[in-house]
Amino acid sequence: MKPLTAGLCVLAAFTLAAAPAMSDAIFPYKVTTAVLPNGLKVIMIPMDAPGLVAYYSVVRTGSRDEVEPGRSGYAHFFEHMMFRGTKKYPGPVYDSIVTSIGASAIAYTSDDITAYHLNFAVEDLPKVIEIESDRFQNLNYDLQGFQTESGAIYGEYRKGVTNPFEVLDEKIRDLAFDVHTYKHTTIGFERDIKAMPEGYEYSLGFFRRFYRPENVVLLIVGDIKPDAVLKLVKKYYGPWQKGYQASDVKPEPPQTAERSGEVSYPGKTLPILDMGYKGDAFDPSNTDFVAAGVFGELAFGSTSDLYKKLYIKEQRVDALQASIPSQRDMPLFEIVARVKNADDIAPIRGEIEKTIAQFQSTPVDPQRLAGVKKRSRYEFLMSLDTPDRVAGHLAHTVAITGGIEALDAYYTTLAKITPDDVMRAAGKYFVPARRTTVVLKGVTQ
Repeated sequence: MKPLTAGLCVLAAFTLAAAPAMSDAIFPYKVTTAVLPNGLKVIMIPMDAPGLVAYYSVVRTGSRDEVEPGRSGYAHFFEHMMFRGTKKYPGPVYDSIVTSIGASAIAYTSDDITAYHLNFAVEDLPKVIEIESDRFQNLNYDLQGFQTESGAIYGEYRKGVTNPFEVLDEKIRDLAFDVHTYKHTTIGFERDIKAMPEGYEYSLGFFRRFYRPENVVLLIVGDIKPDAVLKLVKKYYGPWQKGYQASDVKPEPPQTAERSGEVSYPGKTLPILDMGYKGDAFDPSNTDFVAAGVFGELAFGSTSDLYKKLYIKEQRVDALQASIPSQRDMPLFEIVARVKNADDIAPIRGEIEKTIAQFQSTPVDPQRLAGVKKRSRYEFLMSLDTPDRVAGHLAHTVAITGGIEALDAYYTTLAKITPDDVMRAAGKYFVPARRTTVVLKGVTQ
């Protein structure tokens, strides 16, 4: 679970290739897609951004792929290690090049993705392609460097658990999932992170398995000419050898009964109520999945009746949100409330359950539904104003689907959602048998 943010889950992928967008397509830019003989996919999107380029290397591996017992946290670990450099461009040299071109090299990891991205001037694109291709093919680090970085990651874990939402996320995942790797957070189980300094040889194998061209997609957006870009990509990435080995991720068995737990936060915080429901993996043509996102916004978003009651009028919560994530496998659809008074936890849970029941039995007002759908499209289009924001929107969906074919399908499905669809989705997903509820309380409220 991420820190509280509002809004309908908006997906970012689309049905385009090396041709202009169709007249009914939502994505406004022309897209050129190419696949090298080694399996590396390159998605190039020219746009009116004079002199600017965003360059994303999307690795389709996240903490989901960490199936071996005792080895959680390695996807995130490589987010760090990739900056250690190569024999040709050691870490300090790589850093100096990035700094000299006025760029910033950033990375992030989640359940389904590890992404590396830079923003820079177009004249520096050849150099960026060279240094990025080099570290993806020739990453080099010794035992000492590995142990130094793995020790730093444990420090990052200890810092992270000072955030009550991180503690809550760790607890609800562990309780909700039995066999699927969504059971552990992206940074990993604490016991595995502590043991990571002994995993040097395993780390080398992890890199060889997942950092392969068939498992990586390049997103290059901005003031570019696709033919010239592709020529450079072929030059520098062409020698990269295949070798991707997919993880055997076990599907989570159906949940048949409600689960509940509590967790203590070793500090001062308001109580947090988290009600997670087993959902469906991302599928833009799944009406129930898309309608669940609409339900979350209508029932618990900033314009919902419950939000107005609990947050604005009665001021019994200081945050209320539904999160309906798009993920590669079965996620948790979560409803989270931060409660001002611990005595109010049970009554507010009752209010949430009452709201769910209302949506399960009564169709939503068609005008409200139309407003949510219209706002979703508008907010998505208005966000596509820079190369980095375009690539950033696309990266997650590229990771979970392997391409950019889902945006049109998603918005086509969204446009067809009816009040009955919302009612059915609420009745399908938001039921006690699918629910895991965790309450977090601080040692002092």
